[in-house]
Amino acid sequence: MWIPLLVIVVLVLLYRWHLQSQILENLSDKYVFITGCDSGFGNVLAKQLDKRGIKVLASCLTKKGAENLKKEASSRLQTVILDLADGESVSSAAKWIANIVGDHGLWGLVNNAGFGFTFGPNAWQTRADVAKVLNINLVGLYDMTVQLLPLIIKAKGRIVNTSSCGGRLPTVGGGYCPSKFGVEAFSDSLRRELRHFGVKVSIIEPGSFNTGLGAIEPHLKNLERLWSNLNPDIKTYYGEQYYHQYAQGLASLIGSASPKLYIVTDCMEHALTAVHPWTRYSPGWDCKLYYLPLSYLPTALADYLLCRSAPKPAKAVM
Repeated sequence: MWIPLLVIVVLVLLYRWHLQSQILENLSDKYVFITGCDSGFGNVLAKQLDKRGIKVLASCLTKKGAENLKKEASSRLQTVILDLADGESVSSAAKWIANIVGDHGLWGLVNNAGFGFTFGPNAWQTRADVAKVLNINLVGLYDMTVQLLPLIIKAKGRIVNTSSCGGRLPTVGGGYCPSKFGVEAFSDSLRRELRHFGVKVSIIEPGSFNTGLGAIEPHLKNLERLWSNLNPDIKTYYGEQYYHQYAQGLASLIGSASPKLYIVTDCMEHALTAVHPWTRYSPGWDCKLYYLPLSYLPTALADYLLCRSAPKPAKAVM
């Protein structure tokens, strides 16, 4: 009884493996633009694709980041300074890319750059805190993508947007998770629009990874800033103990992040080079076995599981 079902499952897995193992030819003729290459995923991916012979155009936020990346890559790799929060910087980078790729068009755009140093309860955030994250993670990503669309359509290329498991299941307050939910929505609508032009859009939803910017200290300092500037009434409602417990939980989460960035960049590379890229990639066992399954549970059950180990405010009503 179970044998026919087992055979079907094996055949489906073999077919899926066959599809995902087909890689494009003539990769050395293709241009790929990656944002956020000072460190983390972008830095690793830029060097990874450069070794494959792909013509990498890498954006960095700082001159030092660009110089360090050039030292570790071939002469093919070119860099540009880009601040996604600045519309003029985005337009300047788009013109720079157009001048380089010319009639070849742009095969790949990897929207990797992001900002996430405002982790904390929603009630502790200000308009400026949330706006800063959204302006980089969502608005900047949107602007960069739209400005490069003519070049991507010309090449019938690929767009790879970096979201997060937090874009499927919000586990922290502030602008980070809303920005990643926005990336998911933008990517899905864009994929449906661009399918008529032969352009494929993939979403990367990493679990918890130490990207180099994931040091614990900056996050804790920001949390301390939020707590120090908090409205006195809200501060009383939450209490000092809540703050310390939240800080411990945040430190534990960041400290347990995986250092194996290649798990994510391998997914990005596959999205750019595979004949049949996936729509979504979910690198990291925490994403596969915890966050994604939890996101499909009934809301009441998911809330219970997420809240049972969370700190409780001083004036909680039970």
